[in-house]
Amino acid sequence: MSIDALAAPTLDPSPGVDRWAAVGEDLAAAEEARRARMRRMRFDTIAVHGVYDMAAALDNQGSILEPTYLSPAQHFVDSDQLETALAYRMPAWGYTRIANPTLHYLEETLALLETYGTRLTASAHVAASGMAAIHIATSPFLADRGSSAPRPNIVVSAKCYGGTFMLFSERYGRERGIDIRWVTDPMDLAAWDCVIDESTRFVYGELPSNPALAMFDTAAVAEIAHARGLPLIVDSTVATPALLRPLGLGADIVVHSLSKAIGGSGLAIGGALIARHDLVWVAGTDEQRADFARWVKLLPARDHGGGLAPLSAMAILSDLRDLRLRMDAWSATTLAVARFLDGHPAVESVAYPGLPGQPGYDLATRDMWLADGDATGRPANRYGSLLAFTVRGGALAARRIFDRFELIWRATDLGRVKSVATIPAISTHQQQGEEGRALAAVPSGQIRLSVGGEHADDLIADLARVLDD
Repeated sequence: MSIDALAAPTLDPSPGVDRWAAVGEDLAAAEEARRARMRRMRFDTIAVHGVYDMAAALDNQGSILEPTYLSPAQHFVDSDQLETALAYRMPAWGYTRIANPTLHYLEETLALLETYGTRLTASAHVAASGMAAIHIATSPFLADRGSSAPRPNIVVSAKCYGGTFMLFSERYGRERGIDIRWVTDPMDLAAWDCVIDESTRFVYGELPSNPALAMFDTAAVAEIAHARGLPLIVDSTVATPALLRPLGLGADIVVHSLSKAIGGSGLAIGGALIARHDLVWVAGTDEQRADFARWVKLLPARDHGGGLAPLSAMAILSDLRDLRLRMDAWSATTLAVARFLDGHPAVESVAYPGLPGQPGYDLATRDMWLADGDATGRPANRYGSLLAFTVRGGALAARRIFDRFELIWRATDLGRVKSVATIPAISTHQQQGEEGRALAAVPSGQIRLSVGGEHADDLIADLARVLDD
């Protein structure tokens, strides 16, 4: 999309505005050259550098690290630059609610990582939380089309995070009258296809899902959605771009809770949407389809006001640098823990896409690959750092085991360097009620375990101690 595609009309044009617009074109071209250069690099190099190069460092007093801009607002040279910038005719940030240099560096890095290994280009928008990102990624598709339009609907995998379930069922369904069409078995392609019609606005799935660790065929579901002119939105928080890049499989938009494995230190809350350029949305405008994330950032997200704080962006950007290495190590530990649990007599079932025999194992093995392979460069499947297990004895047994952990933390978080467990039925999925939990297949005796950086032997010992009793 051209630099002025989103430009606002000026009431009293000044010759200086066009001069600043020309400067803006040069700045935009220089950054595109930096993007093009980074697209030739490997995943780890992109994660470490993003688009912040030596020239950018010299513009920031030589700082090797991306600077953290805490100021709420940008100072302008003169009124012409101010007008040009706020008309979106040149790169600028203006006000941190709209944009900020630190956020920009994080967004550029995420967009490059999500399109790694493909010929696609994309843009990103970061938000105050994962739920904020999901809201801003989905709400534009629900715009009112007039009273004569049929009741809109959305098609969503029921195997999703509890907060997502509540956003769709309560905020969209009950409060706004959107028809929520849940797909209870996302592996069943016919279940997606049969509920999509001319009133569907978007298709949404999560993989691997939280806490069921369910998979679905991204490429096939994208084909189903695209045949109706609809976008496919995928929450890929659990996998991260180190293991799965849905845009390359046909998805149009990827959302993340940056508070999870991407921001693995646990120092910040944040979210992101990454949208490929020229996404499928037959009802959208040319500008919306061409660069959805930029359109969202500069227009609806500007007005909703859910921007990410610069300090949070910097914390997440720092965590992002070793993402692939962490996901490699954590996945190996998680697989070892999953195998232990799968063989324990006190455990009824284990949900982890890396275990043969799991419903989504074949899909996960086809689609989930560690970027750039293992330490020797050989292709390597990695299945992430989240698992869930259901204990024999139901809810009371799960509580008894959960309450006795000594190394594994009891919390609702996941994706952290410290291993954390929760009982979804009484925490992340509590508010959706028994009917909602049944729809999402969340049993009362299930414990969700997010595996971190501890040694596998120590985690297994903590689990064995409580399960053997």
